[in-house]
Amino acid sequence: MAAPSTPTELTNHAEAAAAVKATSDRLEGWLLSATVFLSAFLLFLVEPMFAKMILPRFGGSAAVWATCLVFFQCALLLGYLYADITSRYLPAARQSYLHIFLLAASLAFLPIAPRFSRHFAGDPAWRILALLTFSIGLPFILLSATSPLIQLWYARRRPEADPCHLFALSNLASFLALLSFPLVIEPRLALHGQAALWSAGFAAFVALCSRAAWMARTPQAGGAPQMDFTRAAPAPGIREKLLWLGAAACGSMLLLSITNHLLENVAPVPLLWVPPLAVYLLTFTMAFHRRTLYSRWLMARFVAVALGGLSYAIYDSSFTESLQVSVPFFCMGLFACCLFCHGELALRRPATRHLTSYYLMIALGGALGAIFVGLVAPHTFTGIYEFPAALVLTGTLAMLLLWPQGWLVRLFWAAAVIALIVVSVRNVSSDRRDTIVRMRSFYGPLRVKQFSNWLKEPYRTLYNGKIEHGAQYLNPPASLMPTTYYAPESGVGFALEHCCSGNKRVGVIGLGAGTLAAYGQMGDYLRFYEINPQITGIAQQSFTYLRDSNAKIDVIMGDARLSLESEPPQEFDVLAVDAFSGDAVPVHLLTKQAFALYLRGLRPGGILAIHTSNTYLDLPPVVQLLATDAGYPLRMIGNADNHRKLVDASDWVLLTRNQRFLDELDTSLPVDAINVPRHLRLWTDDFNSLFQVLLPVRFTQSSPR
Repeated sequence: MAAPSTPTELTNHAEAAAAVKATSDRLEGWLLSATVFLSAFLLFLVEPMFAKMILPRFGGSAAVWATCLVFFQCALLLGYLYADITSRYLPAARQSYLHIFLLAASLAFLPIAPRFSRHFAGDPAWRILALLTFSIGLPFILLSATSPLIQLWYARRRPEADPCHLFALSNLASFLALLSFPLVIEPRLALHGQAALWSAGFAAFVALCSRAAWMARTPQAGGAPQMDFTRAAPAPGIREKLLWLGAAACGSMLLLSITNHLLENVAPVPLLWVPPLAVYLLTFTMAFHRRTLYSRWLMARFVAVALGGLSYAIYDSSFTESLQVSVPFFCMGLFACCLFCHGELALRRPATRHLTSYYLMIALGGALGAIFVGLVAPHTFTGIYEFPAALVLTGTLAMLLLWPQGWLVRLFWAAAVIALIVVSVRNVSSDRRDTIVRMRSFYGPLRVKQFSNWLKEPYRTLYNGKIEHGAQYLNPPASLMPTTYYAPESGVGFALEHCCSGNKRVGVIGLGAGTLAAYGQMGDYLRFYEINPQITGIAQQSFTYLRDSNAKIDVIMGDARLSLESEPPQEFDVLAVDAFSGDAVPVHLLTKQAFALYLRGLRPGGILAIHTSNTYLDLPPVVQLLATDAGYPLRMIGNADNHRKLVDASDWVLLTRNQRFLDELDTSLPVDAINVPRHLRLWTDDFNSLFQVLLPVRFTQSSPR
């Protein structure tokens, strides 16, 4: 084709070229945006999904979620470090080739699944981190690196544009993924379907990101000159980088510590970690939006009020006992503090050439905050003391960030930090009142408190978080009586007293204070399964049920399902399942596969007793479906409180084919009906959803369990 020669032809040719370039720019923008969105969506979708896959391997503890968040923050750090190093030391073409190679290599991890033996030894937190690393490490790191890399490639090809809106887009995608898992995906897809869907999405991401990396090899044709990323340029000073680090660390610490506080001290509702994490991501989205939604003048005042309110709520929890008050209150406090931290980060973002080191410091701060709360605090503190520590750190950070505002601001924030320290010290002091034993581990905080009843008789109570897990009078003969949820009028008490006429073999999943040992007689055998070594120490040293029992008693350490799988059938006359951590439910103990193990361990005519008391979950319908599937009749027995005898209201579901026992039970105790919702499906290891059995939330807290 001949070159245009007339002015009109030249003008038309220029307009056509401009139209083509505009179309190409739009397509490229859509490609980069889609890659960022999909990477962030997959990143936050795999976190709860994979955590649920590995829950059975770690006793169903709620700490699995926190440890997974530690892994996420550390993987994010590695992804940002990879983006920073390759951007600094590799030419654009070599960086693109390396990234495409790693993307292709990551396909070897598909379909995603836990990659090594469940019997891997060591501390549970480190075992989880190792399992995640070997199973999804490379895909997770590449997903984490996508946002800073895409922003860098965008800036290389369009130096005149600001790429930070892509960071806001990634946080919006993370927010949507976080909400979609419990509300949309989990109730509709089994775990293998979820893994297949995620794997397909990751394969699509690999294709999109590879295309984006291929385009990033060269500057945009006809565009502005490519930036020289090797040329020396003024870099942010060490003080500025430490402020980036501190702001990111404060946000991460507040997220995990407020989540832990809600789960342990307010209401152990399943997946209650979702609202705080959603708030955390929302503040990132607002702070880094193209049109910033952050006002320093306004948020500095809000964060002062939030810090004061949160500190007082820790010290005096009476006004946040209602779930409707506590969750919004703590989430609003988290919102104010995180928007302040992340808004300051957005205001202090450097020139484009320093973006990768900027995001690296943000990721390092997030990782340090998560490591402190998720790994260091459980082995350092005996309570949830990282929460007041995070508030003090946030106040200190606010004082440093607002220091240039004048001496009145400095004086105010210095006084605020001192007040936060005083309140924190008083909180720790009041938390230890009446407590004779206090300890904490991966499985949560434990306390033994000593009280006296109306007759001045001393007794001790074991708490996991705020939930009671057993109580005992100190002086005989009252010390020999079973109490709390295990009294003779309870379902399990009736089963142990009427299961058989001779010596009995009893299995108990969950030791607690060892209360069920009170039913042991000479010639009986009781076999307790307990995953938390600290519980065993407390039951043996702070309570006397195990020591005073006339039965032979063994305590088997480790997850009950794994222990039952590895040992021959025990021929139990009664097997009681009561393995709660706080009020949280180890879901893997209420599935079809778990019930097959329980029923395998019973003798013919044996009784399976399931403790279904729960403040927030309607568990009897779950057990009803499992019993129907196994072909076992059941009865649900409830008993009322009797505080003078330390008896708490409880619900037990008893499964047995022993018709003599059922007839005696029907004539002795009232039997409660179980209504199974139409939407409820049989729980298996592959499919279960706690949202299907959530009870209507009460306006006031009921008594524990």
